[in-house]
Amino acid sequence: MPAAPQGASGPTLPMIVEVHHRMEPLEREWRSLERNNGNSLHQGYDWCAAWIKTHDTQPAIVRATDGDKTLFILPLEIVRHNMVRTAQFIAGRFSNINTGLFSPEFRSLTDEITMRSIGGRLIESLRDKADIVTLRNVPLLWRDEPHPFRYLPSIVNQNHAFQLPLLETFTATIAQLNAKRRRKKFRSQVKRLEVSGGFDHIVARTPVERSALMELFFQQKAVRFKALGLPNVFHAPETQAFFHLLLETDGGGRDTPLQLHAIRLKGEHEGKIAAIAGLSRKGDHIICQFGSIDESVAAEASPGELLFWLMIEQACAEDATLFDFGIGDQGYKRSWCPVETVQHDILLPISAVGRFAVVAQRGVTRTKAAIKGNPRVYALLQRLRAKTGPSESTDD
Repeated sequence: MPAAPQGASGPTLPMIVEVHHRMEPLEREWRSLERNNGNSLHQGYDWCAAWIKTHDTQPAIVRATDGDKTLFILPLEIVRHNMVRTAQFIAGRFSNINTGLFSPEFRSLTDEITMRSIGGRLIESLRDKADIVTLRNVPLLWRDEPHPFRYLPSIVNQNHAFQLPLLETFTATIAQLNAKRRRKKFRSQVKRLEVSGGFDHIVARTPVERSALMELFFQQKAVRFKALGLPNVFHAPETQAFFHLLLETDGGGRDTPLQLHAIRLKGEHEGKIAAIAGLSRKGDHIICQFGSIDESVAAEASPGELLFWLMIEQACAEDATLFDFGIGDQGYKRSWCPVETVQHDILLPISAVGRFAVVAQRGVTRTKAAIKGNPRVYALLQRLRAKTGPSESTDD
């Protein structure tokens, strides 16, 4: 094989890039790649398999190999919208961070010319299947490591993500924040709940508990969205089936595609669930995928905030090093998170239609960013969207 271009290291350019339409033949190498700490759990085998099993979708899984070594896997699906065929990450509309799956050898490639050539290979592999490749919510720098595709054309996504580093103890962790104020708030929340009988922090363990709590989350979220005049992105039966299936999937050890935590009240509101959160864990990285509250009980105690305190305290005790609040700029996230991660959308046109779509997507993303920078305009837009039906994604 010819040598790689000057400045590159690792695999050489004559790698083979193929598209697969089934996950199962790739499972062994897929699971091997996903163990890398820098690869997002949203491209993990179990997460993608749950989506494919619950949705009528067209997988287009890109695998690059060099000899007998798998260099990367991009778990994509083809989605058609307004006559444009888009190759995008599987389950991307419910992903908080996307990286793809890359081997250490591929990550060692540092040459811009080499990487742009590989981008061309990616386009060629999908030429008859899609008009555009859209890789959303990709951090070009993640956990101090640059993304291999950082040289490909991209635009800053309108949503940022927020993280809390978990230090050696919970005390050290909250010392990064206003620890005195946060402890005072925690004591106040606990005291208010104790007046009415107390509470338990529960984790759903049995299939019956998980299913019941999942259904309750969907109910609470529907009420919340309606009260705010927002579309319910969890309303579709296939979306609900996806999350139910994730709950039943064993990630192995402490890893889990989805685990439900809740505040269950005692005494005056015996058995009532005041707050729910869904967490995923891969290695030392925990992501909060979603959360809900029941504002009809104990709202004055801010049970959602209380639940975050308890989950973060538990995460510290279980040797996690990063608690990720996911995408979306909200006050409670900023109050917890000293780290803000900028994400990008990588846009690669394939056809003439795709080139037009890239221009349109760039314009839409810039417009969304401008709207989100104006709270009054954003609130008005959300009310209008609520009247026209649910959104296709959670990050609009």
